[in-house]
Amino acid sequence: MQVLVLYSRQGCCLCEGLEQRLIALNLAGLGITLQVIDIDGQDVSPELKARYDLEVPVLVAQGRELPRVSPRLSSEGLFNWLHKVLVDSGLM
Repeated sequence: MQVLVLYSRQGCCLCEGLEQRLIALNLAGLGITLQVIDIDGQDVSPELKARYDLEVPVLVAQGRELPRVSPRLSSEGLFNWLHKVLVDSGLM
């Protein structure tokens, strides 16, 4: 299974909204597992924190950042967007 990483932080409404919508999708149907990483967590390297500190939410698949997703996408739109981005990027 492929891992989709969501860099997030507590109290970020865009992060929390995207996480909830991703959890609601059938990502397993695409062969994807969601991993949420709190950018403010103790186990996050200073380099990673500096890179994503002001950018969250950020999605990463196989070490590659995905384009920013619109918070206005419906669940179906998010599913279609994610599938298209992964296919177009050669990640799926």
